[in-house]
Amino acid sequence: MTSEKACKKCKKIVEGKQCPVCGSEDLTPHWRGIIYIVDPEKSELAKKLKIGTPGKYALKVR
Repeated sequence: MTSEKACKKCKKIVEGKQCPVCGSEDLTPHWRGIIYIVDPEKSELAKKLKIGTPGKYALKVR
């Protein structure tokens, strides 16, 4: 079982108690799908999803 949670605000997948991207503490273990963003400036998908920081993100967060 993983201890990873997704931020409800920006969808970043984190292991701590606070999101390093947006600073939110509103995290949930209920998420599905993963997308890895390496270069958000060149990624069309990152632009569409409004992701500006490299990392691992959830596609769906409940």
